[in-house]
Amino acid sequence: MDATSLLFVQDLCVSFVSEKIENQVVKDISFQIQKNEILGVVGESGSGKSVTSLAILGLLPVKTSKTSGDVFFEGKSLMHLTDTQYQHIRGNEIAMIFQEPMSSLNPSMKCGKQVTEILKQHTTLSKKARKTEVLSLFEKVKLPNPERVFRSYPHQLSGGQKQRIMIAMAIACKPKLLIADEPTTALDVTVQKEIILLLKNLQQEYNMSILFISHDLSLVSEIADHVLVMYQGRTIEYGTAESIFKNPKEKYTKALINARPGLDVRLKTLPTIADFMSGTEDNKEIIPTSQRRQRHKRLYNNPALLEVVNLEKVYFSKVNLFNSEKLKAVDGVSFSLYEGETLGLVGESGCGKSTLGKTILQLEKATAGQIFYKGVDITALSTSEIRDLRKEIQLIFQDPFASLNPRLTVGQAIIEPMQAHQLYDTPQQRREKAITLLERVGLDAAYMNRYPHEFSGGQRQRIGIARTIALSPKLIICDESVSALDISVQAQVLNLLNELKETLGFTYLFISHDLSVVKYMSDQLLVMNKGKIEEQGDADNIYKNPKKEYTKKLIAAIPKGR
Repeated sequence: MDATSLLFVQDLCVSFVSEKIENQVVKDISFQIQKNEILGVVGESGSGKSVTSLAILGLLPVKTSKTSGDVFFEGKSLMHLTDTQYQHIRGNEIAMIFQEPMSSLNPSMKCGKQVTEILKQHTTLSKKARKTEVLSLFEKVKLPNPERVFRSYPHQLSGGQKQRIMIAMAIACKPKLLIADEPTTALDVTVQKEIILLLKNLQQEYNMSILFISHDLSLVSEIADHVLVMYQGRTIEYGTAESIFKNPKEKYTKALINARPGLDVRLKTLPTIADFMSGTEDNKEIIPTSQRRQRHKRLYNNPALLEVVNLEKVYFSKVNLFNSEKLKAVDGVSFSLYEGETLGLVGESGCGKSTLGKTILQLEKATAGQIFYKGVDITALSTSEIRDLRKEIQLIFQDPFASLNPRLTVGQAIIEPMQAHQLYDTPQQRREKAITLLERVGLDAAYMNRYPHEFSGGQRQRIGIARTIALSPKLIICDESVSALDISVQAQVLNLLNELKETLGFTYLFISHDLSVVKYMSDQLLVMNKGKIEEQGDADNIYKNPKKEYTKKLIAAIPKGR
Protein backbone atom coordinates (compact mmCIF):
# COMPACT_ATOMS: atom_id res chain seq x y z
CA MET A 1 0.00 0.00 0.00
CA ASP A 2 1.25 3.48 -0.88
CA ALA A 3 1.82 5.41 2.35
CA THR A 4 0.55 8.63 0.74
CA SER A 5 -2.81 7.06 -0.25
CA LEU A 6 -5.87 8.63 1.28
CA LEU A 7 -8.00 5.59 0.39
CA PHE A 8 -6.78 2.09 -0.42
CA VAL A 9 -9.24 -0.64 -1.43
CA GLN A 10 -7.66 -4.10 -1.32
CA ASP A 11 -9.19 -7.24 -2.91
CA LEU A 12 -12.75 -6.10 -2.14
CA CYS A 13 -15.45 -8.73 -2.71
CA VAL A 14 -19.18 -8.15 -2.08
CA SER A 15 -21.95 -10.76 -2.30
CA PHE A 16 -25.68 -10.53 -1.69
CA VAL A 17 -27.41 -13.52 -0.10
CA SER A 18 -31.06 -14.30 -0.84
CA GLU A 19 -32.83 -17.56 0.06
CA LYS A 20 -29.45 -19.35 0.47
CA ILE A 21 -28.36 -18.19 -3.03
CA GLU A 22 -25.17 -16.12 -2.98
CA ASN A 23 -24.62 -13.62 -5.82
CA GLN A 24 -21.17 -12.05 -6.00
CA VAL A 25 -21.42 -8.55 -7.48
CA VAL A 26 -17.93 -7.16 -6.71
CA LYS A 27 -14.97 -9.46 -7.39
CA ASP A 28 -11.46 -8.70 -6.04
CA ILE A 29 -11.46 -4.96 -6.73
CA SER A 30 -8.29 -3.05 -5.76
CA PHE A 31 -7.50 0.64 -6.26
CA GLN A 32 -6.16 3.67 -4.41
CA ILE A 33 -6.88 7.38 -4.28
CA GLN A 34 -4.11 9.82 -3.45
CA LYS A 35 -4.67 13.04 -1.50
CA ASN A 36 -6.11 15.81 -3.71
CA GLU A 37 -6.81 13.38 -6.59
CA ILE A 38 -9.93 12.53 -8.64
CA LEU A 39 -10.49 8.87 -9.51
CA GLY A 40 -13.21 8.12 -12.06
CA VAL A 41 -14.98 4.75 -11.81
CA VAL A 42 -16.76 3.85 -15.05
CA GLY A 43 -19.04 0.99 -16.10
CA GLU A 44 -22.58 0.04 -17.04
CA SER A 45 -25.43 -0.45 -14.57
CA GLY A 46 -24.81 -3.65 -12.63
CA SER A 47 -21.01 -3.46 -12.93
CA GLY A 48 -20.63 -2.96 -9.16
CA LYS A 49 -19.68 0.76 -9.06
CA SER A 50 -22.29 1.94 -6.53
CA VAL A 51 -21.97 -1.23 -4.40
CA THR A 52 -18.21 -0.54 -4.10
CA SER A 53 -18.89 3.02 -2.88
CA LEU A 54 -21.50 1.80 -0.36
CA ALA A 55 -19.02 -0.79 0.94
CA ILE A 56 -16.45 1.99 1.53
CA LEU A 57 -19.02 3.91 3.60
CA GLY A 58 -20.27 0.82 5.45
CA LEU A 59 -23.80 1.31 4.10
CA LEU A 60 -24.45 -2.20 2.77
CA PRO A 61 -27.30 -4.14 4.45
CA VAL A 62 -25.78 -6.24 7.25
CA LYS A 63 -28.21 -9.18 7.01
CA THR A 64 -28.15 -9.72 3.23
CA SER A 65 -24.57 -8.80 2.24
CA LYS A 66 -21.19 -10.46 2.74
CA THR A 67 -17.95 -8.49 2.35
CA SER A 68 -14.30 -9.59 2.25
CA GLY A 69 -11.04 -7.81 1.53
CA ASP A 70 -10.17 -4.50 3.20
CA VAL A 71 -10.68 -0.73 2.89
CA PHE A 72 -8.05 1.58 4.41
CA PHE A 73 -8.72 5.28 4.99
CA GLU A 74 -5.64 7.29 6.02
CA GLY A 75 -3.93 3.97 6.81
CA LYS A 76 -6.70 2.70 9.13
CA SER A 77 -9.01 -0.20 8.21
CA LEU A 78 -12.71 0.72 7.94
CA MET A 79 -13.99 -2.86 7.72
CA HIS A 80 -14.23 -3.50 11.44
CA LEU A 81 -15.56 -0.16 12.68
CA THR A 82 -18.64 -0.02 14.90
CA ASP A 83 -21.72 1.92 13.78
CA THR A 84 -20.85 4.77 16.16
CA GLN A 85 -17.29 5.02 14.79
CA TYR A 86 -18.61 5.05 11.22
CA GLN A 87 -21.08 7.84 12.05
CA HIS A 88 -18.16 10.09 12.96
CA ILE A 89 -16.54 9.43 9.55
CA ARG A 90 -19.66 9.63 7.33
CA GLY A 91 -20.45 13.21 6.33
CA ASN A 92 -17.45 14.47 8.27
CA GLU A 93 -14.38 12.86 6.67
CA ILE A 94 -16.01 10.91 3.82
CA ALA A 95 -19.13 12.43 2.23
CA MET A 96 -21.35 11.24 -0.61
CA ILE A 97 -23.43 12.85 -3.35
CA PHE A 98 -26.16 10.45 -4.42
CA GLN A 99 -27.41 9.91 -7.98
CA GLU A 100 -31.01 11.10 -7.61
CA PRO A 101 -31.28 14.35 -5.60
CA MET A 102 -35.10 14.29 -5.47
CA SER A 103 -35.20 10.94 -3.66
CA SER A 104 -32.14 11.83 -1.52
CA LEU A 105 -33.64 15.10 -0.19
CA ASN A 106 -36.47 15.04 2.35
CA PRO A 107 -39.54 16.47 0.51
CA SER A 108 -41.15 17.64 3.77
CA MET A 109 -38.14 19.73 4.95
CA LYS A 110 -36.86 23.04 3.66
CA CYS A 111 -33.50 22.82 1.90
CA GLY A 112 -31.71 25.12 4.35
CA LYS A 113 -32.72 22.99 7.34
CA GLN A 114 -31.52 19.80 5.63
CA VAL A 115 -28.00 21.20 5.17
CA THR A 116 -28.05 22.77 8.65
CA GLU A 117 -28.62 19.28 10.14
CA ILE A 118 -25.20 18.12 8.88
CA LEU A 119 -23.49 21.02 10.67
CA LYS A 120 -25.55 20.39 13.80
CA GLN A 121 -24.44 16.73 13.81
CA HIS A 122 -20.71 17.29 13.20
CA THR A 123 -19.84 20.81 14.49
CA THR A 124 -20.29 22.97 17.60
CA LEU A 125 -21.49 26.05 15.66
CA SER A 126 -24.38 28.12 17.08
CA LYS A 127 -27.76 28.21 15.31
CA LYS A 128 -27.00 31.64 13.80
CA ALA A 129 -23.50 30.59 12.69
CA ARG A 130 -24.94 27.42 11.10
CA LYS A 131 -27.35 29.47 8.97
CA THR A 132 -24.53 31.85 7.92
CA GLU A 133 -22.37 28.86 6.96
CA VAL A 134 -25.19 27.24 4.93
CA LEU A 135 -25.83 30.49 3.01
CA SER A 136 -22.07 30.69 2.34
CA LEU A 137 -22.13 27.08 1.05
CA PHE A 138 -25.07 27.92 -1.23
CA GLU A 139 -23.02 30.80 -2.67
CA LYS A 140 -20.02 28.47 -3.13
CA VAL A 141 -22.08 26.00 -5.17
CA LYS A 142 -23.41 28.97 -7.19
CA LEU A 143 -27.09 28.73 -6.23
CA PRO A 144 -29.05 31.83 -7.28
CA ASN A 145 -30.62 33.78 -4.39
CA PRO A 146 -29.31 31.65 -1.44
CA GLU A 147 -31.88 33.14 1.00
CA ARG A 148 -34.79 31.99 -1.20
CA VAL A 149 -33.25 28.53 -1.68
CA PHE A 150 -32.74 28.26 2.11
CA ARG A 151 -36.51 28.72 2.59
CA SER A 152 -37.55 26.52 -0.38
CA TYR A 153 -38.71 22.89 -0.41
CA PRO A 154 -36.97 20.50 -2.89
CA HIS A 155 -39.96 20.41 -5.28
CA GLN A 156 -39.66 24.19 -5.75
CA LEU A 157 -36.18 23.86 -7.31
CA SER A 158 -34.89 22.57 -10.66
CA GLY A 159 -32.90 19.32 -11.02
CA GLY A 160 -29.60 21.20 -11.29
CA GLN A 161 -30.38 23.30 -8.20
CA LYS A 162 -31.30 20.19 -6.18
CA GLN A 163 -28.00 18.59 -7.19
CA ARG A 164 -26.18 21.73 -5.97
CA ILE A 165 -27.99 21.40 -2.61
CA MET A 166 -26.66 17.81 -2.39
CA ILE A 167 -23.13 19.06 -3.15
CA ALA A 168 -23.44 21.80 -0.48
CA MET A 169 -24.56 19.15 2.01
CA ALA A 170 -21.65 16.87 1.08
CA ILE A 171 -18.93 19.57 1.42
CA ALA A 172 -20.45 21.18 4.56
CA CYS A 173 -17.86 19.61 6.87
CA LYS A 174 -14.97 19.93 4.38
CA PRO A 175 -14.50 16.15 3.92
CA LYS A 176 -11.17 14.65 2.87
CA LEU A 177 -12.92 12.30 0.41
CA LEU A 178 -16.05 13.02 -1.61
CA ILE A 179 -17.86 10.13 -3.32
CA ALA A 180 -19.98 11.39 -6.23
CA ASP A 181 -22.29 8.61 -7.50
CA GLU A 182 -23.60 9.53 -10.98
CA PRO A 183 -24.06 13.19 -9.89
CA THR A 184 -24.94 14.42 -13.39
CA THR A 185 -27.13 11.61 -14.81
CA ALA A 186 -30.34 12.94 -16.45
CA LEU A 187 -29.16 16.58 -16.08
CA ASP A 188 -28.96 18.97 -19.05
CA VAL A 189 -25.59 18.96 -20.84
CA THR A 190 -25.08 22.61 -19.84
CA VAL A 191 -25.95 21.96 -16.16
CA GLN A 192 -23.81 18.81 -16.31
CA LYS A 193 -20.84 20.87 -17.47
CA GLU A 194 -21.44 23.42 -14.67
CA ILE A 195 -21.58 20.63 -12.03
CA ILE A 196 -18.32 19.08 -13.36
CA LEU A 197 -16.54 22.48 -13.22
CA LEU A 198 -17.99 23.15 -9.77
CA LEU A 199 -16.71 19.81 -8.37
CA LYS A 200 -13.28 20.43 -9.90
CA ASN A 201 -13.08 23.94 -8.36
CA LEU A 202 -14.28 22.74 -4.94
CA GLN A 203 -11.76 19.90 -5.01
CA GLN A 204 -8.93 22.39 -5.60
CA GLU A 205 -10.26 24.86 -3.01
CA TYR A 206 -10.64 22.25 -0.23
CA ASN A 207 -7.72 20.00 -1.31
CA MET A 208 -10.05 17.02 -1.14
CA SER A 209 -10.07 13.80 -3.14
CA ILE A 210 -13.06 12.68 -5.22
CA LEU A 211 -14.28 9.22 -6.22
CA PHE A 212 -16.38 10.09 -9.29
CA ILE A 213 -18.74 7.32 -10.48
CA SER A 214 -20.33 7.44 -13.94
CA HIS A 215 -21.32 5.30 -16.94
CA ASP A 216 -20.05 8.00 -19.33
CA LEU A 217 -16.30 7.68 -20.04
CA SER A 218 -16.22 10.93 -22.08
CA LEU A 219 -17.61 12.80 -19.08
CA VAL A 220 -15.18 11.14 -16.62
CA SER A 221 -12.22 12.01 -18.85
CA GLU A 222 -13.02 15.72 -18.35
CA ILE A 223 -12.65 15.57 -14.56
CA ALA A 224 -10.57 12.53 -13.51
CA ASP A 225 -6.81 12.10 -12.98
CA HIS A 226 -7.06 8.29 -12.96
CA VAL A 227 -9.80 5.98 -14.27
CA LEU A 228 -10.97 2.52 -13.16
CA VAL A 229 -13.17 0.69 -15.70
CA MET A 230 -15.47 -1.98 -14.21
CA TYR A 231 -17.42 -4.74 -15.95
CA GLN A 232 -19.52 -7.43 -14.23
CA GLY A 233 -17.93 -6.70 -10.84
CA ARG A 234 -14.32 -6.86 -12.04
CA THR A 235 -11.59 -4.37 -12.94
CA ILE A 236 -11.21 -4.28 -16.73
CA GLU A 237 -8.71 -1.42 -17.00
CA TYR A 238 -6.99 0.96 -14.56
CA GLY A 239 -4.66 3.85 -15.36
CA THR A 240 -4.33 7.59 -15.98
CA ALA A 241 -7.32 9.26 -17.67
CA GLU A 242 -5.14 10.25 -20.62
CA SER A 243 -3.82 6.71 -21.25
CA ILE A 244 -7.27 5.10 -20.86
CA PHE A 245 -8.95 7.61 -23.18
CA LYS A 246 -6.24 7.87 -25.86
CA ASN A 247 -4.92 4.28 -25.80
CA PRO A 248 -7.59 1.95 -24.36
CA LYS A 249 -6.34 -1.65 -24.28
CA GLU A 250 -9.60 -3.52 -23.69
CA LYS A 251 -12.49 -3.89 -26.14
CA TYR A 252 -15.00 -2.99 -23.41
CA THR A 253 -13.24 0.34 -22.71
CA LYS A 254 -13.23 1.12 -26.45
CA ALA A 255 -16.95 0.34 -26.55
CA LEU A 256 -17.71 2.78 -23.70
CA ILE A 257 -15.74 5.54 -25.48
CA ASN A 258 -17.51 5.02 -28.81
CA ALA A 259 -21.09 4.22 -27.71
CA ARG A 260 -22.09 7.91 -27.65
CA PRO A 261 -23.49 9.00 -31.07
CA GLY A 262 -20.78 10.53 -33.25
CA LEU A 263 -21.06 14.21 -34.13
CA ASP A 264 -19.31 14.09 -37.51
CA VAL A 265 -20.52 10.87 -39.17
CA ARG A 266 -24.15 9.66 -39.35
CA LEU A 267 -24.27 5.86 -39.00
CA LYS A 268 -27.29 3.74 -39.92
CA THR A 269 -26.97 1.90 -36.57
CA LEU A 270 -24.87 2.85 -33.54
CA PRO A 271 -22.14 0.40 -32.40
CA THR A 272 -23.07 -1.39 -29.15
CA ILE A 273 -21.00 -3.18 -26.49
CA ALA A 274 -21.83 -6.51 -28.20
CA ASP A 275 -20.46 -5.18 -31.52
CA PHE A 276 -17.13 -4.24 -29.93
CA MET A 277 -16.86 -7.51 -28.02
CA SER A 278 -17.44 -9.47 -31.26
CA GLY A 279 -15.19 -7.17 -33.33
CA THR A 280 -17.94 -6.07 -35.75
CA GLU A 281 -18.02 -2.37 -34.79
CA ASP A 282 -16.28 -1.29 -38.02
CA ASN A 283 -18.97 -2.88 -40.21
CA LYS A 284 -21.46 -0.07 -39.53
CA GLU A 285 -22.98 1.56 -42.60
CA ILE A 286 -22.57 5.34 -43.03
CA ILE A 287 -25.61 7.21 -44.40
CA PRO A 288 -24.44 9.41 -47.35
CA THR A 289 -25.62 13.04 -47.32
CA SER A 290 -27.11 12.57 -50.82
CA GLN A 291 -29.28 9.66 -49.61
CA ARG A 292 -30.49 11.77 -46.68
CA ARG A 293 -31.39 14.66 -49.01
CA GLN A 294 -33.41 12.37 -51.32
CA ARG A 295 -35.30 10.97 -48.33
CA HIS A 296 -36.11 14.49 -47.09
CA LYS A 297 -37.35 15.47 -50.55
CA ARG A 298 -39.87 12.59 -50.44
CA LEU A 299 -40.89 13.39 -46.84
CA TYR A 300 -41.49 17.11 -47.29
CA ASN A 301 -43.45 16.82 -50.55
CA ASN A 302 -46.38 15.39 -48.59
CA PRO A 303 -48.86 17.28 -46.36
CA ALA A 304 -47.82 17.69 -42.70
CA LEU A 305 -49.05 15.01 -40.26
CA LEU A 306 -48.93 17.50 -37.36
CA GLU A 307 -49.01 21.28 -37.57
CA VAL A 308 -48.58 23.49 -34.49
CA VAL A 309 -49.62 27.14 -34.99
CA ASN A 310 -48.78 29.95 -32.50
CA LEU A 311 -49.20 27.60 -29.53
CA GLU A 312 -49.19 29.06 -26.01
CA LYS A 313 -49.45 27.44 -22.60
CA VAL A 314 -49.62 29.73 -19.57
CA TYR A 315 -49.52 28.65 -15.91
CA PHE A 316 -50.59 30.78 -12.96
CA SER A 317 -49.20 30.30 -9.44
CA LYS A 318 -50.35 32.16 -6.32
CA VAL A 319 -47.77 34.51 -4.84
CA ASN A 320 -50.11 35.56 -2.03
CA LEU A 321 -53.85 35.89 -1.32
CA PHE A 322 -54.38 38.68 -3.85
CA ASN A 323 -51.67 38.18 -6.48
CA SER A 324 -50.66 35.38 -8.82
CA GLU A 325 -47.60 34.92 -10.99
CA LYS A 326 -47.88 34.22 -14.74
CA LEU A 327 -45.48 31.79 -16.46
CA LYS A 328 -45.51 31.28 -20.23
CA ALA A 329 -44.17 27.71 -20.50
CA VAL A 330 -44.86 27.62 -24.27
CA ASP A 331 -44.77 30.98 -26.03
CA GLY A 332 -45.95 31.33 -29.66
CA VAL A 333 -44.50 28.04 -30.93
CA SER A 334 -45.11 27.02 -34.58
CA PHE A 335 -43.73 24.04 -36.54
CA SER A 336 -44.73 21.17 -38.86
CA LEU A 337 -44.03 17.43 -38.50
CA TYR A 338 -44.27 15.10 -41.52
CA GLU A 339 -45.18 11.42 -41.69
CA GLY A 340 -42.06 9.21 -41.35
CA GLU A 341 -39.97 12.10 -39.97
CA THR A 342 -38.09 12.35 -36.66
CA LEU A 343 -38.30 15.95 -35.43
CA GLY A 344 -35.81 16.67 -32.65
CA LEU A 345 -36.70 19.08 -29.85
CA VAL A 346 -33.77 20.14 -27.70
CA GLY A 347 -33.28 22.61 -24.83
CA GLU A 348 -32.45 22.91 -21.15
CA SER A 349 -34.79 21.89 -18.31
CA GLY A 350 -37.58 24.42 -17.90
CA CYS A 351 -37.49 25.55 -21.55
CA GLY A 352 -40.99 24.12 -22.18
CA LYS A 353 -40.12 20.92 -24.11
CA SER A 354 -42.20 18.50 -21.99
CA THR A 355 -45.09 20.98 -21.67
CA LEU A 356 -45.19 21.24 -25.48
CA GLY A 357 -45.30 17.43 -25.70
CA LYS A 358 -48.11 17.19 -23.12
CA THR A 359 -50.11 19.89 -24.93
CA ILE A 360 -49.85 17.98 -28.24
CA LEU A 361 -51.05 14.87 -26.39
CA GLN A 362 -53.94 16.93 -24.95
CA LEU A 363 -52.82 16.08 -21.42
CA GLU A 364 -52.56 19.87 -21.00
CA LYS A 365 -55.03 22.32 -22.56
CA ALA A 366 -53.51 25.01 -24.79
CA THR A 367 -54.04 28.61 -23.61
CA ALA A 368 -53.95 29.85 -27.21
CA GLY A 369 -53.05 28.64 -30.70
CA GLN A 370 -53.98 25.53 -32.68
CA ILE A 371 -52.70 21.97 -33.16
CA PHE A 372 -53.70 20.30 -36.42
CA TYR A 373 -53.38 16.50 -36.62
CA LYS A 374 -54.21 15.16 -40.11
CA GLY A 375 -55.82 18.54 -40.81
CA VAL A 376 -58.14 18.49 -37.73
CA ASP A 377 -57.68 21.01 -34.89
CA ILE A 378 -57.33 18.67 -31.88
CA THR A 379 -57.55 21.53 -29.36
CA ALA A 380 -61.31 21.67 -30.14
CA LEU A 381 -62.02 17.93 -29.71
CA SER A 382 -64.48 16.51 -27.16
CA THR A 383 -63.34 14.12 -24.39
CA SER A 384 -64.48 11.00 -26.31
CA GLU A 385 -62.74 12.23 -29.48
CA ILE A 386 -59.52 12.80 -27.51
CA ARG A 387 -59.80 9.23 -26.16
CA ASP A 388 -59.92 7.92 -29.75
CA LEU A 389 -56.95 10.14 -30.63
CA ARG A 390 -54.86 8.36 -27.96
CA LYS A 391 -54.58 5.36 -30.30
CA GLU A 392 -52.93 7.59 -32.91
CA ILE A 393 -50.58 9.64 -30.68
CA GLN A 394 -48.60 7.83 -27.97
CA LEU A 395 -45.82 8.67 -25.50
CA ILE A 396 -42.60 6.92 -24.41
CA PHE A 397 -41.79 8.17 -20.91
CA GLN A 398 -38.44 9.30 -19.50
CA ASP A 399 -38.48 6.95 -16.50
CA PRO A 400 -39.63 3.46 -17.52
CA PHE A 401 -39.80 2.22 -13.91
CA ALA A 402 -42.10 5.04 -12.76
CA SER A 403 -44.32 4.60 -15.84
CA LEU A 404 -44.90 0.86 -15.29
CA ASN A 405 -47.34 -0.31 -12.60
CA PRO A 406 -45.26 -2.39 -10.12
CA ARG A 407 -48.32 -4.57 -9.38
CA LEU A 408 -48.85 -5.60 -13.01
CA THR A 409 -46.74 -8.19 -14.81
CA VAL A 410 -45.05 -7.10 -18.01
CA GLY A 411 -47.64 -9.01 -20.05
CA GLN A 412 -50.54 -7.30 -18.23
CA ALA A 413 -48.90 -3.86 -18.75
CA ILE A 414 -48.71 -4.42 -22.53
CA ILE A 415 -52.21 -5.93 -22.78
CA GLU A 416 -53.85 -3.13 -20.71
CA PRO A 417 -53.95 -0.45 -23.51
CA MET A 418 -55.30 -3.04 -25.96
CA GLN A 419 -58.17 -3.79 -23.55
CA ALA A 420 -58.84 -0.09 -22.96
CA HIS A 421 -59.23 0.54 -26.70
CA GLN A 422 -61.01 -2.78 -27.35
CA LEU A 423 -58.42 -4.08 -29.81
CA TYR A 424 -58.62 -7.76 -30.84
CA ASP A 425 -61.55 -10.07 -30.09
CA THR A 426 -60.28 -12.40 -27.37
CA PRO A 427 -57.84 -12.32 -24.40
CA GLN A 428 -55.80 -15.02 -26.18
CA GLN A 429 -55.33 -12.80 -29.25
CA ARG A 430 -54.17 -9.91 -27.03
CA ARG A 431 -51.74 -12.21 -25.23
CA GLU A 432 -50.31 -13.46 -28.53
CA LYS A 433 -49.93 -9.85 -29.71
CA ALA A 434 -48.14 -8.93 -26.43
CA ILE A 435 -45.70 -11.84 -26.91
CA THR A 436 -45.05 -10.72 -30.51
CA LEU A 437 -44.40 -7.13 -29.28
CA LEU A 438 -41.96 -8.32 -26.57
CA GLU A 439 -40.01 -10.32 -29.14
CA ARG A 440 -40.16 -7.32 -31.51
CA VAL A 441 -38.29 -5.17 -28.97
CA GLY A 442 -35.69 -7.88 -28.34
CA LEU A 443 -37.10 -9.53 -25.19
CA ASP A 444 -38.09 -13.14 -24.54
CA ALA A 445 -41.70 -14.37 -24.38
CA ALA A 446 -40.79 -15.95 -21.01
CA TYR A 447 -40.71 -12.42 -19.52
CA MET A 448 -44.51 -12.07 -19.83
CA ASN A 449 -45.18 -13.11 -16.22
CA ARG A 450 -42.36 -11.15 -14.58
CA TYR A 451 -42.71 -7.81 -12.76
CA PRO A 452 -40.96 -4.50 -13.65
CA HIS A 453 -38.54 -4.64 -10.68
CA GLU A 454 -37.02 -7.84 -12.11
CA PHE A 455 -35.57 -6.00 -15.13
CA SER A 456 -32.67 -3.64 -15.84
CA GLY A 457 -33.27 -0.01 -16.92
CA GLY A 458 -32.68 -0.83 -20.59
CA GLN A 459 -35.05 -3.81 -20.48
CA ARG A 460 -37.74 -1.70 -18.77
CA GLN A 461 -37.44 0.94 -21.49
CA ARG A 462 -37.93 -1.80 -24.11
CA ILE A 463 -41.07 -2.93 -22.23
CA GLY A 464 -42.30 0.70 -22.24
CA ILE A 465 -41.71 0.85 -26.02
CA ALA A 466 -43.61 -2.46 -26.50
CA ARG A 467 -46.57 -1.02 -24.55
CA THR A 468 -46.46 2.22 -26.58
CA ILE A 469 -46.52 0.43 -29.96
CA ALA A 470 -49.29 -2.00 -28.85
CA LEU A 471 -51.88 0.44 -30.26
CA SER A 472 -50.03 0.84 -33.60
CA PRO A 473 -49.84 4.67 -33.27
CA LYS A 474 -48.90 7.02 -36.11
CA LEU A 475 -47.08 9.60 -33.99
CA ILE A 476 -44.89 8.80 -30.95
CA ILE A 477 -43.59 11.48 -28.59
CA CYS A 478 -40.30 10.33 -27.01
CA ASP A 479 -39.90 12.53 -23.91
CA GLU A 480 -36.29 12.16 -22.68
CA SER A 481 -36.78 8.43 -23.31
CA VAL A 482 -33.05 7.55 -23.17
CA SER A 483 -31.64 10.24 -20.82
CA ALA A 484 -31.52 8.01 -17.72
CA LEU A 485 -29.97 5.00 -19.51
CA ASP A 486 -26.34 3.89 -19.65
CA ILE A 487 -24.66 5.14 -22.81
CA SER A 488 -24.23 1.54 -24.06
CA VAL A 489 -27.92 0.69 -23.41
CA GLN A 490 -28.88 4.05 -24.91
CA ALA A 491 -27.27 2.96 -28.22
CA GLN A 492 -29.38 -0.24 -28.24
CA VAL A 493 -32.63 1.65 -27.58
CA LEU A 494 -31.87 4.32 -30.23
CA ASN A 495 -31.16 1.55 -32.78
CA LEU A 496 -34.46 -0.12 -31.82
CA LEU A 497 -36.44 3.14 -32.24
CA ASN A 498 -34.93 3.71 -35.69
CA GLU A 499 -35.59 0.13 -36.75
CA LEU A 500 -39.25 0.33 -35.61
CA LYS A 501 -39.63 3.62 -37.48
CA GLU A 502 -38.34 2.03 -40.71
CA THR A 503 -40.41 -1.17 -40.49
CA LEU A 504 -43.65 0.13 -38.90
CA GLY A 505 -43.72 3.64 -40.37
CA PHE A 506 -43.69 5.62 -37.12
CA THR A 507 -43.23 9.39 -36.86
CA TYR A 508 -41.30 10.72 -33.84
CA LEU A 509 -41.20 13.97 -31.91
CA PHE A 510 -37.91 13.26 -30.11
CA ILE A 511 -37.44 15.42 -27.00
CA SER A 512 -34.07 15.52 -25.23
CA HIS A 513 -31.53 17.84 -23.62
CA ASP A 514 -28.64 15.88 -25.20
CA LEU A 515 -27.80 17.47 -28.55
CA SER A 516 -25.58 14.58 -29.72
CA VAL A 517 -28.47 12.09 -29.31
CA VAL A 518 -31.02 14.45 -30.89
CA LYS A 519 -28.71 15.19 -33.84
CA TYR A 520 -28.21 11.47 -34.50
CA MET A 521 -31.93 10.70 -34.39
CA SER A 522 -33.38 13.74 -36.15
CA ASP A 523 -34.16 14.92 -39.65
CA GLN A 524 -35.08 18.46 -38.54
CA LEU A 525 -34.21 20.13 -35.25
CA LEU A 526 -36.03 22.64 -33.02
CA VAL A 527 -33.95 24.41 -30.36
CA MET A 528 -36.19 25.69 -27.56
CA ASN A 529 -35.34 28.33 -24.96
CA LYS A 530 -37.67 29.94 -22.38
CA GLY A 531 -40.83 28.75 -24.13
CA LYS A 532 -39.83 29.98 -27.61
CA ILE A 533 -38.23 28.32 -30.65
CA GLU A 534 -34.72 29.75 -30.72
CA GLU A 535 -33.53 28.03 -33.92
CA GLN A 536 -34.88 25.45 -36.36
CA GLY A 537 -33.68 23.66 -39.49
CA ASP A 538 -31.82 20.56 -40.72
CA ALA A 539 -30.20 18.76 -37.75
CA ASP A 540 -26.77 18.42 -39.42
CA ASN A 541 -26.74 22.05 -40.59
CA ILE A 542 -27.63 23.41 -37.13
CA TYR A 543 -24.82 21.41 -35.55
CA LYS A 544 -22.25 22.50 -38.17
CA ASN A 545 -23.35 26.17 -38.33
CA PRO A 546 -25.37 27.19 -35.26
CA LYS A 547 -26.63 30.75 -35.67
CA LYS A 548 -27.76 31.53 -32.10
CA GLU A 549 -25.52 31.85 -29.02
CA TYR A 550 -27.85 29.57 -27.04
CA THR A 551 -27.40 26.73 -29.59
CA LYS A 552 -23.63 27.26 -29.57
CA LYS A 553 -23.67 26.93 -25.76
CA LEU A 554 -25.57 23.61 -25.95
CA ILE A 555 -23.12 22.22 -28.52
CA ALA A 556 -20.08 23.37 -26.52
CA ALA A 557 -21.41 21.54 -23.43
CA ILE A 558 -21.37 18.08 -25.10
CA PRO A 559 -18.57 16.01 -23.44
CA LYS A 560 -15.86 15.63 -26.07
CA GLY A 561 -13.33 13.61 -24.07
CA ARG A 562 -9.60 14.28 -24.09
